[in-house]
Amino acid sequence: MLMQIVLVGIGAGAAAALLFASVASGAMLSILLFYLAPLPIMIAALGWSHWAGLIGAILASAVLAFTFGNYFFLAFLIVVGLPAWWLGYLALLGRPTMAANDSIEWYPPGRLVLWSAVIGTLAVAAAIPHFGFDQISFQASLRRAFESVLQLRPDPSTDTQDATAISDPARIVDFLVVVGPPAAAVVSTVTLTLNLWLAGLIVKISGRLKRPWPTIPAMTFPTLAPALIAGAIACSFLPDLIGLVSRIFTASLLMAYALLGFAVLHAITRDLSSRGFVLAGTYAAVFIFGWPVLIMSLLGLAETAFGLRTRFGQKRGPPPHV
Repeated sequence: MLMQIVLVGIGAGAAAALLFASVASGAMLSILLFYLAPLPIMIAALGWSHWAGLIGAILASAVLAFTFGNYFFLAFLIVVGLPAWWLGYLALLGRPTMAANDSIEWYPPGRLVLWSAVIGTLAVAAAIPHFGFDQISFQASLRRAFESVLQLRPDPSTDTQDATAISDPARIVDFLVVVGPPAAAVVSTVTLTLNLWLAGLIVKISGRLKRPWPTIPAMTFPTLAPALIAGAIACSFLPDLIGLVSRIFTASLLMAYALLGFAVLHAITRDLSSRGFVLAGTYAAVFIFGWPVLIMSLLGLAETAFGLRTRFGQKRGPPPHV
């Protein structure tokens, strides 16, 4: 059994390293593969043991460090490896209940979503010292990085007319400097959550999933969650890095509430004849336009405040497994 765990961990680490490194090819498909890098580690953790996931995370980091440099060891470990292992570990936590049938209470999916938001924030916050130790230096370094990527830095030999030509793109860079860190945390939150769902589905199909599949439309957040987002919003008005990290955390938590909003939408529409159209239209609008995700965040917040599923859903029976 121990040898199997080690071999599975080695295979998961090799696959994760290949997925992470595929972005170096520059192909469009490599972006999707890059975001799937946590998947092999999560599959190993859910299907075999969290030790297999930890071995995979460390091995993948070592392989990337050997191939591309020591910087990639910590980069992969902090952004991909340890988060994937930790979520896989939490997903299999369970404790016996007081019921007569000695059933097990498994770690709730809502808490896993919140953990994804926390990890997404920590992953972005961990990169801040690479750019600067205060907000001014951080934003200046980030601006230079965006200008370098977009090739917008003005040449001193250019005349005033040429400098004016890049003014609009420069404003775009200013916009990216502001929204970039929160957006990165949101992407990390969504990526971790979707990879965990996909890993659980794959392991379930294989028959190795130790816990029953959760009723995702019925997921809830702990009572601490509203205070958490209220505190993050309040602290986002503070100056310097504290305010910056708080804004990043607020964005991650709003994304977590958007995922709760999708769960609510699945629950309250389950008896509608037009359910497929409503769900498909909502997902398409979020994917194409982006901003409707804020409506889903409000729906998740409204569920926390008013119990929408209790008002509209429980009269029709429990929601189906999704």
